[in-house]
Amino acid sequence: MEEIKVGDKVRAHYKSGTYIGEVTDIRPQHYLVRVLAVVKHPMQGDLHSPKDGDALFFHERKALAYREQTNVPLKMVKHFEEDIPDYTDSLKLALKNMKQELEGISSPWAEQSLKNIASLEKDYFK
Repeated sequence: MEEIKVGDKVRAHYKSGTYIGEVTDIRPQHYLVRVLAVVKHPMQGDLHSPKDGDALFFHERKALAYREQTNVPLKMVKHFEEDIPDYTDSLKLALKNMKQELEGISSPWAEQSLKNIASLEKDYFK
């Protein structure tokens, strides 16, 4: 396995989202990753009760912002060799993919998730 170094472009899975970014620091258990694009938008709802529409708290989960930095566990980071897409375009595509997936599910969780996404789209693309 090839070593990841500061400055390397990576694909990083953080909580329930996946991002493309750049490693800005290496820590004992994490890479510090600067977000440059979104591959998969975070799942909506309670992460401790996934896909439960009746969870006590149904969280609206935003994607990490452009150039936001986050600690990602070492094992959740892989090299990324392709061209990095534009952040806004990648966010739109990630939301479109999530909506298509949710529209095929008939459940309270999917319905609430679609409402959250509609709200997030208004916030993201003012």
